[in-house]
Amino acid sequence: MTSTSAANPADIEAARMLLSRLGVNPADLLDATPADNGTADKQVPTISEWILVVADLVSPSTAASYGSYWKKAEAAWPGRRMDTITASEIKAQAETVRRTARVRRNSRGGRNAAENFVAAIRCLYKHLVNDKRMDERDNPAARVTKPRRNPSTRRGLASARLAELSDVVASTGNDPELDALICRLHVETACRRAGALALRPRDLDEKQCLILLREKGETERWQPVSPTLMRHLLAHATERGDGDRTGQLLRYADGRPITDRRYDYLFNRVQDALDWAKAMGVTAHWLRHTTLKWVERRFGMGIARAYAGHADSGSDLTTTTYTKADITEVAAALSALTGEPHPLAHDTA
Repeated sequence: MTSTSAANPADIEAARMLLSRLGVNPADLLDATPADNGTADKQVPTISEWILVVADLVSPSTAASYGSYWKKAEAAWPGRRMDTITASEIKAQAETVRRTARVRRNSRGGRNAAENFVAAIRCLYKHLVNDKRMDERDNPAARVTKPRRNPSTRRGLASARLAELSDVVASTGNDPELDALICRLHVETACRRAGALALRPRDLDEKQCLILLREKGETERWQPVSPTLMRHLLAHATERGDGDRTGQLLRYADGRPITDRRYDYLFNRVQDALDWAKAMGVTAHWLRHTTLKWVERRFGMGIARAYAGHADSGSDLTTTTYTKADITEVAAALSALTGEPHPLAHDTA
C-alpha cells in the first residue's frame, strides 16, 4: 500500500541542499542506471559453449560422470544462452531424465539419474557465477531441488555367500585368474572400481606390502595388502605388463588393459550363476561393503574410516582429529581379515 501524502517541503529543501553540496544535478538522477555488479560487460555463453569450457575446468572423473548429462542438456536446449534457461525447464528436464533412465538390475526408478542431472547443471552454473558472468541471485539451477536419493540397498555379504561368489569367479569365464585377482584385490583393500583400474606397477611397494590407491575426488592413499596378494600382483605385472611401470597394472592375457567392461562381464556372470546375487544386483561395490562392515564390527569406526579412505569431514570432525587411525592399525585389521602377518601390523592395544 503506497502513501498519497505529499512530501514535506522542509525535507525537499534539505535534499536539494545535500545534492548541491555533492555536486549532483537532480535531473541526472532520472537518467541514472543501477551500478554494474561486474557481470554486465561479460557476454553470457550458450550452453554448448560453456560445456566445453567447464569440461576443461573440472577433473577428468567429474567430466566423465557429468558428460552424459551435459549432452542431454545440450540436446534439450540447443543454442540457448545460459541466462535464458529457467528453473522450471531444468526441473522438467530432470523429470524427463528420470522417466527415460536406462533400466538395470539395480535400477532405482531413475531417481539417481535425475539427481545426477541436476548436479551436472549446477556445476555449469557454479562456474558461470564464479566467472562473474551471472549473479548468484539469477542462478536458475540453485532454485531446483535435487531429488532425494533412496537409501542404498547394498550391504555386506555373509561369509558363506562371499565364498560362493569367489568360487564362481575362480572357476568360470574366459580368464578366471584375472577375475580372481580382481575380487581378492577388492576384498582385501575395499577399494573402489576406479582405484583398481588406476593401479600401476609403480604403485606396488613390495617391501612394506602397500599399494597406492588413487580414487574418488583425486585422493591418494597407501593401502596395506597381504604378502600373498602382493606376490600375485607383482607376478601379474611381470607376465602381462609391457614393462612400463606407469601403465595400467590389470590387463588381459594379451596385454590389453582392462576397462569397466570387465567388471560388467564378471558380475553378470556371478548373477547368472547365483540366484541370490541376481535378486540383489550384486556388483563389485558389495565387496567394499562386506570388508568395511567386517572391519567396523571388529575394530571400530575409526579404523573402518581409515580402511575405506574416507575423508575426515562431517559433524564428527573434531572427534576424528583425535581418534584417526593410522596405517599400522589398518594393517592389523587386514592381517586379521586374511590370517597372514603384515610387516606394518603391530599390537595396537
